[in-house]
Amino acid sequence: MDRRTLKDIYTRELIFRAIKDAFLKLDPRVQVKNPVMFVVAVGAFLTTAFIIRDALAGIFTHMALNIQLALWLWLTVLFANFAEAMAEGRGKAQAESLRRTRSETMAKKIVHGKIVTVPASQLRKDDIVLVEAGDIIPGDGEVIEGIASVDESAVTGESAPVIRESGGDRSAVTGGTRVLSDWIKVRITANPGETFLDRMISLVEGARRQKTPNEIALTILLVGLTLIFLLAVVTLEPFAMYSGVVVSVPVLIALLVCLIPTTIGGLLSAIGIAGMDRLLRRNVLAMSGRAVEAAGDVDVLLLDKTGTITLGNRMATEFIPAPGVTEEELADAAQLSSLADETPEGRSIVVLAKRKYNLRERDLGSLNATFIPFSAHTRISGVDVEGRRIRKGAADAVEAFVKENGGSLPPEVKQKVEEVARRGGTPLVVADGPRVLGVIHLKDIIKGGIKERFAQLRRMGIKTIMITGDNPLTAAAIAAEAGVDSFLAEATPEAKLKLIKEYQAQGHLVAMIGDGTNDAPALAQADVGVAMGSGTQAAREAGNMVDLESNPTKLIEIVEIGKQLLMTRGALTTFSIANDVAKYFAIIPAMFTVAYPELAALNIMHLATPQSAILSAVIFNALIIVALIPLALRGVPYEPIGASAILRKNLLIYGVGGLIAPFIGIKLIDMVLVALGLA
Repeated sequence: MDRRTLKDIYTRELIFRAIKDAFLKLDPRVQVKNPVMFVVAVGAFLTTAFIIRDALAGIFTHMALNIQLALWLWLTVLFANFAEAMAEGRGKAQAESLRRTRSETMAKKIVHGKIVTVPASQLRKDDIVLVEAGDIIPGDGEVIEGIASVDESAVTGESAPVIRESGGDRSAVTGGTRVLSDWIKVRITANPGETFLDRMISLVEGARRQKTPNEIALTILLVGLTLIFLLAVVTLEPFAMYSGVVVSVPVLIALLVCLIPTTIGGLLSAIGIAGMDRLLRRNVLAMSGRAVEAAGDVDVLLLDKTGTITLGNRMATEFIPAPGVTEEELADAAQLSSLADETPEGRSIVVLAKRKYNLRERDLGSLNATFIPFSAHTRISGVDVEGRRIRKGAADAVEAFVKENGGSLPPEVKQKVEEVARRGGTPLVVADGPRVLGVIHLKDIIKGGIKERFAQLRRMGIKTIMITGDNPLTAAAIAAEAGVDSFLAEATPEAKLKLIKEYQAQGHLVAMIGDGTNDAPALAQADVGVAMGSGTQAAREAGNMVDLESNPTKLIEIVEIGKQLLMTRGALTTFSIANDVAKYFAIIPAMFTVAYPELAALNIMHLATPQSAILSAVIFNALIIVALIPLALRGVPYEPIGASAILRKNLLIYGVGGLIAPFIGIKLIDMVLVALGLA
């Protein structure tokens, strides 16, 4: 996980670029996309226009105040633009890096059996290309022939190479990655501009970032508040004239800007972009902001057992001898039968025998042994050595082998086989000809700390469901040990899809992770479908997120980032609204104290003059956006607590803080302005 600080992430280069982009975003066509800040920009423009008009007319009565108001109104807009540009900065830097991975790539296109070298940009869907050691894969595709080691670090950031081969779930390759060894023939699956890399570049630049439903709803609320305050401020002009108070248009504009929710309006877009960027820094590509937001609302998680909850390979944990057999004798035979077994299970048997009984690996050459490889037909493997016929495998397969050799499976061994199965393990029986030696207990090893993480999710109100192809008995044992809330055993694509639909029909938001073509229907149906970057093209197309590192446990982090996004937006919205309430007490009493001395009781900050009160509020309104940019980009610290606890915390910290901060800030600014003679 990326633990870098903002200082590490947002370099001087990115800051200077963001400053430049802040000015470019003053374009009205860009500014209008943020209605609240567009109102501020229009107010700044009108204030500037009144200054020019008064200067031309020789009216200098309130010129100094108006110039300062115009300056700080423009700065308010620029600060909001800067926040958004900073959030986009990381994505633009990443996009440039991705573009460099595909620049000037040449492809070895196969045409009528001959190789023709063409630019990668000229490749079309269904073209066949040859990629050899040292070549860059010119486009997204499926391996149709060969096997190769591929360096995907340019896309995933991970240095460890991966194997890609034809057939199965390891056939998908991504344009811009490099073949390290051997060769592969690739069928291109996307036209130029439609590749995975192209989509990554567009997404990380924010070019296709659309507002999420909650963001749209909040924007509508902010626009509604803006319209309400606009009407309220407009009515103040005739009210002021009736009261005998002269209020200039620039002052009314300043009042409007201080009353409308500019703080959250200026930071709202940055919060959403920063949320997608936090995912990107963890090598997860979100296809839309909607997916990130949905992750924050997820309350049901579907997780594969293998590789997510368990380490992915069954490991030998125990030798259980048959009656009349010592444990060391069983371990010796088990190790002999596994010397040529290069599977993780076979290697674990050799290691366990070595660790428990100091049985060293034999020299295969000196044994003069004949090894019997495992096959799906016989379901056993073993070795013939020194007149012995040692076999290990499934209980029924070994029982058949023993009977062929004139023996039988002892009832005690059958009982041990059943006990291992009930505990969620896999029993392997070992026999030497007609003699049964005992049972090897293979166990799915639960990942360290995973039970605590599931407990965290439970406290957050999220239900966890383990998906496995194991039988219900084994699945139940592993689920109990891992601490998941439920499980789906003997899972098929149809069963996964049915389960997701059932939970969605009950009003739940469901997240799922997958990598195979058989996972595509469920990934497409889930509210948050996370496809593995190493998975098939079908899976990557079906999901709305892609984990470039292909780390199944990343789903838990995705949920945490989604919740952090929602928490950040809620916290800053609470602060903004409370902040605006406090500013009312700064400006309105100062504006009307002359006409209505009774309002002086509301001037609890004892601001020096009406002019300093208005200017102090406008300056604070601008500076608070700058002060909150780091929080918007980094996000509110995540805690696995329920929605009601989050609400109470937001109200206590950001609500009360939003009320108090303006009183302190505006008073300090007022004192500085008076000391400098600026108001």
